[in-house]
Amino acid sequence: MEYYCLGARNFAAMAVSPFPTGRTRRKALRVKTKQSAVDCNHSSYKVTARATSNNAGSESCVAVKEEDYIKAGGSQLVFVQMQQNKSMDKQSKLADKLPPISIGNGILDLVVIGCGPAGLALAAESAKLGLNVGLIGPDLPFTNNYGVWEDEFRDLGLEGCIEHVWRDTVVYIDEDEPILIGRAYGRVSRHLLHEELLRRCVESGVSYLSSKVESITESTSGHRLVACEHDMIVPCRLATVASGAASGKLLEYEVGGPKVSVQTAYGVEVEVENNPYDPSLMVFMDYRDCTKQEVPSFESDNPTFLYVMPMSSTRVFFEETCLASKDGLRFDILKKKLMARLERLGIQVLKTYEEVVIICSLFVSLLLHIRTTTIVCSVFMSKVHSFLSQYIVKYICEIGVIILFFFFWHYQSCNLFLNHLI
Repeated sequence: MEYYCLGARNFAAMAVSPFPTGRTRRKALRVKTKQSAVDCNHSSYKVTARATSNNAGSESCVAVKEEDYIKAGGSQLVFVQMQQNKSMDKQSKLADKLPPISIGNGILDLVVIGCGPAGLALAAESAKLGLNVGLIGPDLPFTNNYGVWEDEFRDLGLEGCIEHVWRDTVVYIDEDEPILIGRAYGRVSRHLLHEELLRRCVESGVSYLSSKVESITESTSGHRLVACEHDMIVPCRLATVASGAASGKLLEYEVGGPKVSVQTAYGVEVEVENNPYDPSLMVFMDYRDCTKQEVPSFESDNPTFLYVMPMSSTRVFFEETCLASKDGLRFDILKKKLMARLERLGIQVLKTYEEVVIICSLFVSLLLHIRTTTIVCSVFMSKVHSFLSQYIVKYICEIGVIILFFFFWHYQSCNLFLNHLI
């Protein structure tokens, strides 16, 4: 059985600051500092909550660790790791195309941490606007699939990365007539998207370091020091975190904020007989209840919907999704519900091409404070249902412009900034 995840990047919403804000004024914040061999007088900011009692403090620490565990994949972490380690021979290695970051020779304008679609798009857009950009992260391929609104990808010049288009999208709420969205939907080729974003990085002059990031610290001069494996330090004026599920140790979330909820899904791409769905329509959500149970049950307390991508009249991707739940509906339950649904629809599975599991932590934790030299751009995690993934590249390409404005505002490089606008 092969597992992988559909989606883009998770809602990573948190940067860390030694300064309390209005939302956290109920808690006194304590800042820890440490020394560095590179700059013996810089700070590494780590915010901790000082509660009114020892028991309260312990409970807060436990809650934070539990939420970090869930965000990273929880009990299904093995499936996330399987996804990351899939072989994709059609995709180029970043190190074969991008020049290496020159360690010890000056300060980069911007370091982008994370080499998924968000990281590559952000690095390319920022470098295109004139910044000296370094990209840092493991040299791994894109293993996720993406569903997008066709017009949005076309606006980004990425329509060539779409491998299949449905002329319209449909939603079923109940037994009444289906709701047509009136918008074309596309399935993105992960290979074509990787190569296109990498090409943009090459053309704009992005440099690259294949490494995990251990920490981001601040020097007395105000620069960020990105600490990587093998004691390598990359200095920069501005650092961004776009590493999705791997962002946990670099970011912190508001203690006592909204609890994490989990989206899970199980899907299969199969060859079938008796497919009742129109191949020209993509089924965004089918909430019709096939069980018709009159009494409360586990299934009725955990509603799910069907997501359908008909690649042809006989080859179809079906996915059973629990949109949000406290602990996450287990994959075996989702698989059971999907197979029961297909049976009730009269769909006979002849061959299975691929099995899919999706885990997505949905949370709305708030920023304690965004320091003026670190920006968080990890909007979506690598474990998100594809109805969210349509926003990833659009968001990141636009955030590149925001970062440029932020960069030149902070460092007052007005002449260079005006040259970019002219």
